[in-house]
Amino acid sequence: MVNVSLTDVTLTYPGASRPSIDGIDLEIEHGELLVLVGPSGCGKSTTLRALAGLEFPESGTIAFGDRDVTGVDGSQRDVAMVFQSYALYPHMTVAGNMEFSLKNTKVPAAERQRLVSEAAALLELDQLLDRKPRELSGGQRQRVAMGRAIVRRPSVFLMDEPLSNLDAKLRVQTRGQIAALQRTLDVTTVYVTHDQTEAMTMGDRVVVMHQGRIEQVGTPRELYDEPETLFVAGFIGSPQMNLVEGSWSDASGAHVEDLALPFRAAAPHAGTALTYGIRPEDLELVPHPGDDPALVRLVVDLVEEHGSDTYVYGTGHGARWTARLPKGARPAIGERLAFAVRTSSVLAFEPTTGHRIR
Repeated sequence: MVNVSLTDVTLTYPGASRPSIDGIDLEIEHGELLVLVGPSGCGKSTTLRALAGLEFPESGTIAFGDRDVTGVDGSQRDVAMVFQSYALYPHMTVAGNMEFSLKNTKVPAAERQRLVSEAAALLELDQLLDRKPRELSGGQRQRVAMGRAIVRRPSVFLMDEPLSNLDAKLRVQTRGQIAALQRTLDVTTVYVTHDQTEAMTMGDRVVVMHQGRIEQVGTPRELYDEPETLFVAGFIGSPQMNLVEGSWSDASGAHVEDLALPFRAAAPHAGTALTYGIRPEDLELVPHPGDDPALVRLVVDLVEEHGSDTYVYGTGHGARWTARLPKGARPAIGERLAFAVRTSSVLAFEPTTGHRIR
C-alpha cells in the first residue's frame, strides 16, 4: 500500500525566470490513477521527473508511504516509468525488452519467464514475444514498453505522455486498455498528458496545472461542473466554456451588455465587472424568440459538425459564443439564432484574480 505525497515542492532549472514547479502540495492515494494535465511548460513533466528521482527539488519533500525519498536516487525508489518514445532496444525481441531490467537485477531465469508470460498475457502480447520492435505497430510497441514496466512489480507507475505518438483511433483504444490494466494491477499511477480529453476519460482524479502551480484537483466531473478558476473553466471542456465579460448590480442583476443572465452575486460584488461562464450545452435553442431580454442572440459565423453534435460559433452582446444544437439542426452562416440560458448554469469569476464567485 503506497500513498505518494508532495509537500511544498519547488524546483527551478538553472537560468529559468520562474520555478518549473512552485510550492506543489499533492496527496496521491494507493491504487489511484492520477492525471497531471496542462499546457506546455506548466510543470507537469517536471513534477513527474521529481517523482521519478530524475530531478531533485530545491525545497519541499516527496514521500512514498512513510519513506522520505526527496534526495533518493530514482533507482532506489521502486518506480517504473513509461515514456512517450517507447525507448525499446531495437536488436532485442519483445521478450528480451521486457525481461531486460530483471536480468540486470539478477532475477532467476524461471522467475523472469513467469513474469514476462504474465505481463504478455495481460497486454495480449503472447503471440509477439519473438518479434523485434521494427515488426510491431505503434500500439504494440507501447504495450511492450508498458510490459517492461509491469514485470518489475513497482510500487508506483509513472507515465509521461505515452500515447502521443499514436494515431487518433489507436489512442482511444489504448487509453481504455491502460485504464483497465491499471485497475487490474491496483498500482498507484501518475499519468502526464497535455490532452484534456485523455485526462478526463482516464483519471480517477485530475490535477490541472498552470505556470508551475496547481490550479485545481478533482474528479473529471468536478472539474467540468465546478471549475474554481478562469483557467480551469477555459481549459477543461471541448469546445471550451463561453467566458464573457459583464457586470452585476443590486438593481439590475447580472448583465452582458443588454443581455440579462440568471445569476445572483453576494453583496460585496455589486457594481463590479465579472466574467461569466456558460457551457455550450447550457444554451438551449429557442425557435421563436420574441423580444425576451434574457435570450442570447448571436449571428452564426462558423458551424462545426461533430456527427452526433453540431456546434455553432457567433457573436452577440459584444462577446463571442459557442452553442450546441439539437440533432438535426442545420444552421446557415449569417443566420440569427436565439438561446435560453439554463437556470443555475451560469458561473461567475473575478477577472483580476481569476477566482470563482460562489
